[in-house]
This record gives sequence, C-alpha cells and structure tokens, in this order.
Amino acid sequence: MFKRILIANRGEIAVRIIRACRELAISPVAVFSEPDAAALHVRLADAALCVGPAPAAQSYLRADAIIAAAHALDAQAIHPGYGFLSENAAFARACQAADLVFIGPPPEAIDAMGGKIGARQLAQAAGVPVVPGYDGPDQSDARLLAEAERVGYPLLIKASAGGGGKGMRAVLAPAEFLDALAGARREARAAFGDDIMLLERRILRPRHVEIQILADSHGTTIHLGERECSIQRRHQKILEESPSPALSPELRAEMGAAAVRAAQAAGYVSAGTVEFVLDPAGQYFFLEMNTRLQVEHPVTELVAGLDLVRWQIAIAAGARLPFTQADVSLRGHAIEARLYAEDPVTFLPAIGRLALFDPPHGPGVRVDSGLVTGDEVTVHYDPMLAKLIVYAETRAAAVERLRRALDDFAVLGLTTNLPLLRAIAAHPAYAAGDTHTGFLLDHQLDAAPPSSTPPELLAAAAIWQLSPDSMRGVPSSNPFEALWRQSGGAIPLRLVSREETHRLTARPTPDGWLITVANHELHLRVVATGPTELTLELLPAPPAPSTAQRPPSQPATVHRPPSTVPALMRFRLAHDSATGDLLVAWRGAAYRLARPAPLSADSATRTGGADAAASLAAPMPGTLVRLLVREGEAVRAGQPLAVLEAMKMEHTVLAPYNGSVRRLPFAQGASVSGGAALVELTPDDPA
Repeated sequence: MFKRILIANRGEIAVRIIRACRELAISPVAVFSEPDAAALHVRLADAALCVGPAPAAQSYLRADAIIAAAHALDAQAIHPGYGFLSENAAFARACQAADLVFIGPPPEAIDAMGGKIGARQLAQAAGVPVVPGYDGPDQSDARLLAEAERVGYPLLIKASAGGGGKGMRAVLAPAEFLDALAGARREARAAFGDDIMLLERRILRPRHVEIQILADSHGTTIHLGERECSIQRRHQKILEESPSPALSPELRAEMGAAAVRAAQAAGYVSAGTVEFVLDPAGQYFFLEMNTRLQVEHPVTELVAGLDLVRWQIAIAAGARLPFTQADVSLRGHAIEARLYAEDPVTFLPAIGRLALFDPPHGPGVRVDSGLVTGDEVTVHYDPMLAKLIVYAETRAAAVERLRRALDDFAVLGLTTNLPLLRAIAAHPAYAAGDTHTGFLLDHQLDAAPPSSTPPELLAAAAIWQLSPDSMRGVPSSNPFEALWRQSGGAIPLRLVSREETHRLTARPTPDGWLITVANHELHLRVVATGPTELTLELLPAPPAPSTAQRPPSQPATVHRPPSTVPALMRFRLAHDSATGDLLVAWRGAAYRLARPAPLSADSATRTGGADAAASLAAPMPGTLVRLLVREGEAVRAGQPLAVLEAMKMEHTVLAPYNGSVRRLPFAQGASVSGGAALVELTPDDPA
C-alpha cells in the first residue's frame, strides 16, 4: 500500500479523498491554486504546494506542476478525483513516466472511452445498443447539417470530449442547427480544447441511468447496480438516486451486463461509470463511459456497502477484488442532492462569502463538502457547495429524510439552489418516481424565494438585535443598544426585507418579549441562544397593557401556541460582513434583513432623469465571447445581444424590449465584472 498520495484536485472531492487516505493510514498531500491557499482541502492535508494562479489552465490543469509537486512532497501516487485531469490520458502516461501511480484506469482505457465518438463505436462492437446518430470523421458544417436531416429532429449536438452538459445543444428544427453547432463548438473548445461533434437523436422524456463499474487488474469486472440521474438543469445532474424506480431486477441485470461488456472491451481497471439513456418503453441506449469517479458515487456506496475511493486506491496498489458479481448485495435506497451557489430560478452562479454553513445531521444523513463557514466561493471554479446524501430502507422513507434534511440545511451569505431542491423533493411526481430529464421543464416548479417575510422571523430578528449577546461578531455598533438599556416601554424598530419596510415594536415582559409586527402580536421567550442560533418559545399573550402604554391602533392578532405544548422555533443567524445586514435561515429558506438607509439628496437625484435608455448588465463576472449586434442596430424584444462565458458555461443576454443599440461599452473578448453594462439600449417606446 502507498505511504503518501497526492490529491490533484480541490473542493469536496479532495476532502473526500483525504478522509479515505486517513482511514487507510496513508498520508494525504495536496496542491492548490493561489486563491485556494486557505481552502479546506489544504487545511486537512499533511502538506500542500501551490501550482499556479486562479485559472485552472495555469494551476489544476498543469500536469508538469502537479507531477513536480508529487515528487517534492514524496508521494508515490496521484489521485485525480473528478474533473480537471481525471480523464486525461496524457497525464496518466506522464505519471507512469515519472514513476508515479495514477489512481484510475490505464491511459489506453481513457483513450478508448475518452471521446464520445470512439466510446460509441467501441460499445457497438461489444454489442451494446447506442442511440441512432452520426459519429463520422467529416466535421464540416454541410455534412453535419445533412446528417442532422437523416437522423431527424429533435436531436442533440454533443461535444465528443464533453461532459457535464458543456458543448451540448438541443435542436428542434433545421433553422436552429448552424447557430447551435457554432455555440456548441465554442463551448467545447473553451472547456476541452476539442470541438469535434457528434449527433444523436433526442429521446423524448428519457431517464438518465448509469451503471457503476469496479474492475481490478487481474481480470475481474463487476457492476454495483445503477444510479438514476434524471433530475437535471442545463444537462447537469442535481439529484441522483440508487436504485432507479424504473428498473426491474431483470432490466438491472441486463444493463449491468452490457456495462461490464463495454468496460471489458476498453480494458478498464478502477472505478468507472457507463451511462445509458432509458426511453419510456424500457429500451436503453449507451451514452458514454466516465473513466473516473462520479460526483454521485456516494449513493452507490450507501446501497452497496462499499467505499469506492478505498477500492480505487487498493486496486491501484495491485489488490484483487475479493468478491464476484454474485456476492454483490444492494440494500435500501439512497438519494443525493447537489447544493450549488446559484440562483434557483435562472441557474446563474453566485459568488461570495459563506456567512454561515450549517449542514443537517442525523441517522442516514451524509454531507460531503469542501467548504465551511467563512470560506469564499469565487468565480473561478464550479459553484457546487456540498452534496447532501440520505439513506433509508425504502425510497419513500429516503424521500421523507431528504425533505427533512433540506429543511434543516442552513446556508447564509450567498444565493443557493436550496429552494429548488426543496420544491423537487416536495413534488408528488418526484415522490412517485415519475422522473425524466425534462422534469424541471414539465413541472415549472416554484423555486423563487418566499414573497413575504413571516412575522415570526421578523420578531426573531428584533429580539436578536436587542440582545446584548448578539453583539459578538457584529461588525458595527448595535443601533438598538441604547434603547434596550433605557426603555422600559415599547421600542420602535424598522427592518427592510425583500424591499419592504416593516415597522415593529418590542416591549420587554417579565418572561420575554412582546413583539408587534403590523397587526400580529407575538409573546416570545428566549429558550436558547448562541453565536449563530436563536430558539424562541411562543407563549400565551401577557396581560393587556394600559391604554397609556398602547397607542390607539388596529387591534392586534395575538399569536398563541396550540394547546399547552411548547411552540418552539429555531433560527440560524449571521451577519453579512460587507453590508452589516442580518441573515436568517428558518424552515429551509434564507432571508436578508437590513436597517432602512436614510434618503440622501444624491440618491434622490440619481433615481430620475430624462435619459430613457436602459443598461443590460452582466449577471456575473466573465468573458464577453460574442457581440451579436452593432451600435445603432434596431433590435426586438427577446433578441440575443451578447454571449458571456463564466464558470465554463455560456450565458446569452437578451433584449428586454424593442429598441436600438445606443452603445457597446466592451469589445468582444473583454473580461467584465458582475453588474457591468454589456449593452445600452434606447427603447422604441420610452413609456
């Protein structure tokens, strides 16, 4: 067995591998880019070396720097994780040449399965069914357009070297084909340095089902059942589960055998995944093979009772698999939900500091993450924050556990997709197992943040602000402290939430606080408090104050607990260090509360003006890869104006109304910051 392994990755997968090394008494060492110098995987490693600046091409994708770091840190092997160099055959060969063990498949197997076209041809030769399409060498626009006509619409354009939905476009009609092809090629060149494309018929309402493979170097290849990964956004998975609710034992055995044949045809060794698409009639077709560990590998680990990372390491060290296919036993049900720093409606990535990261706990709950409270999420890398994995005896029980765990997950300081994950988990179609890759488009889930702020949450914020204990960690002085110390009567407060100003009054009582919010009155007692949490009990209404103490107003609706059972509410709280806003997590939702800013003459002047033009801003930092219009050009509502590339994905900016292009502040190829005006339009109708 190895004494020291270098992890050539970052984030949650690097942390996952480090923990497996610890359990095997192997010393884990790491590499990092300049902005990752204080990242969690660096803090957990025995040693770490910087391999370059933020761009992955200058750090995590630098094979020479990573191999040099492995030698400098006395590592015998390199684990690439997933992404970056994990499916790079040249890197695997470079490791061999440098007398380092690459913990993954042989480079020949990576070559065989690394391109979608070659993998498709190999699968066909092994008797594995493939989706009808085109995978020939002629990549001219004319040939691809002709082949698209032969395959038929709708179809998919896919980058041969692609993965994670990058370099992929769905095309519904011939008129869309050439523009979609150009966009897919650009994205593929940027992400993979390879713009070879293949065409496939688009299977309608398919399920995405993949088979986990495990193979040693002594001729044993087995499968560990399937994972269903049908819940996707932008062709990227967000929820995965094992087993699939769509597979019978017979179909599972048939697909597993087909996956084993494909892996054996490639000479595969280590852990890998063979991906299939399953149509509504139960027919399956080979998609590709991922020659690495998958993001969603934990669900297989839980149902199979095997640690895939430990087996990757053991196989790389020359171990034999001590079990056969007949020995594999799959029990229970596991579900993984990917938590991203992104808008849950637009899917645009978010960046910022994690003011609070408080994951759920409990039986059958696992959270894999490479971040903790205080860490930064930057524009440079994938925005995944964590993977929440739940396990239970049945699928129904696992879904209930997932719902509870999502409600318990508190993330403050940046926008996340938690509302979307909660909406999926709560949907009856998901509970019934009626899933396919168009699930989000079919159901149009409401993943927007709550439209109103509950009075209970406003009351909790008021009590937190009025408590001297909350002064710890607050970046500025508490504006209510003097009132709290001096007033024995009602304290007036104002809080702004979702652009609405809420007026509150707080009055101390012998056993707590009486908080009035609009026409709601809550009598609350502080049960427990800490640096990031507040638990309140809803009490019966206290005796009514005298007329002098309560100004004449609309009668309040008094909130009382049902029966005599204590009504407890637990809130998680943090402050935004940049703005001083109070951030609150409650019942799976996150809220931002601010004190109203005083109106200034400058701000009043800037809100109006005769200029009727409007600016279209970059939703995030990125590179302006295409300008689709010229200054002075007339445009219509919905027309594409520019293409921004950020976090390895392209985002098209559309015209919000009819008008003309007044100014283009940036040239094509420019780097722009989030919020920068990309296009300035003058509307045809100023109203």
